This record gives sequence, structure tokens and C-alpha cells, in this order.
Amino acid sequence: MPRLGLAITVAVLIAVGCSPAKSGSATGPRSTAPRERSSTTSATGGRPLARYRDYRTVNYSEDSHWLCRPGRRDICASDLDTTRIDADGTMTVHRFRDVANPPVDCFYVYPTISKDPGPRSDWHASDGEEGLAALNQVARLRGRCRIFAPVYRQTTLAGLTQALAGLPDSSSAGPSTTTPDDGSEPYDDVLDAWRSYMATDNDGRGVVLIGHSQGSAILSRLLREEIDPHPDVRAQLVSAYLAGWGVAVPDGRTVGAAFQHIAACTRVEEAGCVLSWSSFRADSPPPPNALFGIPRDGTAGVAVCVNPAAPDGDGVTGPDSTPHSVFPAVRSQSILMGAATGSGRADTPPTTEAPTVDNAWIDPAVGVVTTPFVEVPGLVTARCTRHDGFDYLAVSAHGTPGPRADDIVGDLGPQWGLHLLDVNLVMGDIVDLVGHQSTVWLDG
Repeated sequence: MPRLGLAITVAVLIAVGCSPAKSGSATGPRSTAPRERSSTTSATGGRPLARYRDYRTVNYSEDSHWLCRPGRRDICASDLDTTRIDADGTMTVHRFRDVANPPVDCFYVYPTISKDPGPRSDWHASDGEEGLAALNQVARLRGRCRIFAPVYRQTTLAGLTQALAGLPDSSSAGPSTTTPDDGSEPYDDVLDAWRSYMATDNDGRGVVLIGHSQGSAILSRLLREEIDPHPDVRAQLVSAYLAGWGVAVPDGRTVGAAFQHIAACTRVEEAGCVLSWSSFRADSPPPPNALFGIPRDGTAGVAVCVNPAAPDGDGVTGPDSTPHSVFPAVRSQSILMGAATGSGRADTPPTTEAPTVDNAWIDPAVGVVTTPFVEVPGLVTARCTRHDGFDYLAVSAHGTPGPRADDIVGDLGPQWGLHLLDVNLVMGDIVDLVGHQSTVWLDG
């Protein structure tokens, strides 16, 4: 099947106004400082950290303000069975197995995905928007951790469109019913959710943070302001996955710049560290005005690139890998929402046209996928690399003659790369690595 590139300008990030210019690099030796680990050796019991014990939530005592929580039949409890499709067309169904009492927790913040009409979303999450992101990006981790995913009043696709078009932050279509009147911002909601979780649910358990784009930007700030400065909170961190965001480190080091204590992961047998990556096709590297592969918060340095499929490296470059990708069986959902098409330029607002996508991962004459997800072993390889000052995950598709699709879909255009696929490309690897990191954390 031919390559099916999509020029989709649905940005899934919060800081659309950041300059794409390369920041200056700080130099220095690679950090060899050990990561902070928790002295907690049990995954049950314990008490909240003293700093959170008396916290009273502003918004998160309301059950509907959580997209996913343990013990509920919510979107994160959905069917996660996969069909493995080999290059020769052989199909094998793998049933997802739930695990009772996973040893650690996951705290997930989803990317920009709300189609609410105003610049900020309301509290009503949709299974086809926020829920679809969670289903693709965190639900599969329920075999490794209890999942906590707050609904938050994010910058919406409409808000993004306004920003790209240079419009004022208020809706041009009339009064907005979704903009909070308390002067809060998306980060405030997530901070409230985090503190609520730590006060009422954590009980000394290790925590994995996972986000994408706008979600990663918010979690990066949470790490910088709420976790990194405090040894007691930092000790609860199993790991952080900040996909589709530019976390800064001084060139030649794994810690510093964005975080002063939390370093980039450099091996599997490591906990308390951060992984971050942004995906581009190997044959279409970031152009000079690319939005990813550089620090996104104005901090001097270079962008962390740690590949969950092969975390061994220096935090910027790494070995070749064949990632364990997990994609939706409906290929158009590989772009999370298929909300808009456009020119692929960062300064072009999305349109309302639906993208045209061949939804077959395999020739229908050969077989039909009946599970909600597919695995396509050997189709993709990836490695963290550096090119013209950008550090990113270089992705190659290896199509072969036969009935299986010979490429992935989800290209956003040169500046965006494979942004929408950042997590799907390595979802199975994230699951495996969280398992390893949890063991390391529990062992102290």
C-alpha cells in the first residue's frame, strides 16, 4: 500500500507561540549523580506525605472530574485486545489481561483534544475526545499501575485555532461558556488534581507521570515546581514520560536546565528519571522552523530524547530499536481524533474537513481485524538522533510486499512530524519499561 501522509494541523500542545529558534547550549560533564529513590518497599499501606496531608481539593472531590480512576468502569477499563499482523498477513489475537493490585500508580494528563467551542474546555469529557486519547496513551498501563487521569479545562482546538489565526483569546463566535471565571489556567486544574491525589489516594505509593504535548507541558511544570525541589515528593517518582515536548538539559549532561535533580533516563534499570521524545520520519528530519526537538520553555540547552524502546544512551542519542507499537485497528484513529486537515504549517488554522484515510491495516480479502488495536511487528524502527541542532526520535517504516499495510499514518507536516503518533509508536515499550522501573523503585 502507498504512503498515506496526512497534513493535519491539529496541534496537540499548549505553547503555540514558542519560538522555534535553537537555544544556546550549556556545556559540562554528564551527570553521574544518583537518582532519588523512595525508601518505601511496600506498594500498599503508608500515609500521605506530610505536605499534602491536610490538602482540600478545589474541584476534584467530584467523581465526574476524573476521566479515569481505579475501581470504575470508565474509558480506561475498555477492551484492549490486539491483533498481531505479521508482514506475510498472519494474524494472531492477543487478549489483554488485567492485573489485580498493580504496585504503583500512573498520573496521566492528555493532550489538546477538546472540540468545545470556546478557548477553554468544560468539565464534560467525551469518550471520542479526551477518552480516545486516554484509551490510546494510558489505558494499556492498567496492567502496571492504578490509573488516575483528571479532566482539566484545557486549551481547546478552538483556542488553538484562534491562537494560530492571531485572534484574541476570547471566542469570536460570541460569549464563551467554557472559560473559567476564576482566572485559572489549565495547570491550576492539574495541580489541584495532583495535590488531591497525593492527599487522598497515594498513601506512599510510587507514581509514574505520563503526558503528551499540552499534557507534557503541564507535567513538565508540575515536575519543575512541585516535585523536583522537594526530596520527599521526588522520592515517590517512579518515572515521567513527557512525550511530544522539549525537556531541556545542558548539552553533554543528563540533568540540569529544566530540572535540577531529576535526570534523563539512560538505562532500563533506573527509576526516578524522565523520558521525553518527539517523533519525525527519518527521511523527513525537522526543518529549521520545526516545533519539536528543541527545548520548548525557553530554557537554554538541548532537548532530551530518550526512546522508551531503547532507553540506553546519553539522553539525547541512542541505539536503533524496533519499537513495540500499538495502533488503533481503525487507522484514522491513529491520529487520535481526525479533527481537521490543512496545510501542515504551524501558522495555518485547522479546517473542519475530515481527513481521508485508508483504514485497512491488512487487505480485507486476506483477513478482518476484530480487536480494537493492532500490533505490526517489524514495520517500524526508531532511534534518538541529532540533526542540525534538533534532537528527536527518527522513525522509519519498512514496508514489504504482501497484504499488510506498508506504512503508518499521522503525518502533520514538516514542522510537526509524527507528533500525533508519539505515544502509539512506543506504547508497548512504555508498558514494559514501567514494569522494570516499578521493580527498581520498589527495591529501593
